[in-house]
Amino acid sequence: MRLKDKIALITGGANGIGLATTERFAKEGAKIILWDVSDKGGEVVEHLRSEGHDAIFKKISVTNKNEVQDALDEALEHFGRIDILINNAGITRDRTLLKMSKEEWDDVIAVNLTGVFNCTQSVAPIMKEQNYGRIVSASSNVAIRGNFGQTNYVATKSAIIGMTKVWALELGRFGITVNCIAPGFIHTAMTDAMPEEARTQSIPLIPLGKWGIPEDIANGYLYLASDEASFVSGICLTIDGGASR
Repeated sequence: MRLKDKIALITGGANGIGLATTERFAKEGAKIILWDVSDKGGEVVEHLRSEGHDAIFKKISVTNKNEVQDALDEALEHFGRIDILINNAGITRDRTLLKMSKEEWDDVIAVNLTGVFNCTQSVAPIMKEQNYGRIVSASSNVAIRGNFGQTNYVATKSAIIGMTKVWALELGRFGITVNCIAPGFIHTAMTDAMPEEARTQSIPLIPLGKWGIPEDIANGYLYLASDEASFVSGICLTIDGGASR
């Protein structure tokens, strides 16, 4: 039980990588706060409760600072503390530079970047007061290698790496570690929407010769959120089968 009695807040925890992380953390003994824009989060929490786990759900958008603060206040009333923040919520609105609309740019920046800022800025004071915290955010290996048609997405994921390094410097003296994870090609509903040709062409780029699964990323989140990583801060852990070697 590597997270026994830890209070873990997971954004975007109702689907894909977030869902795998929610389930893994619960099995490792964490008490779960799940935030998502999808109503499915309620079903996820009900299932966790049926298995004996303590979990709550709040339907919010991380882009709205007031919603974030209200949801955080409710979570604190229920659990009294926040030990782990997993900034997992994210979206894509892919388009080449010459075709990308301002709305497509703004939407991705709002969720993937401002949302991470909103959640971390709200939770960090609680962790500071506790003199303990684990913050892990979702970057991507495209932040390292770029990706055709993803100006907005790559911009946010590159920024996550930079913010992680800044926050590791600022928050370390309060017993808080700050890291991020850079997944590669992972089988989720988001990536399954890619054209079949693009998925097929990606395989030769991966030395292990296959895509990952959400549980691969959940394992990375688990390590960085655990006390096993108590001396790990300011890093970006790439989990992509060697594609970014």
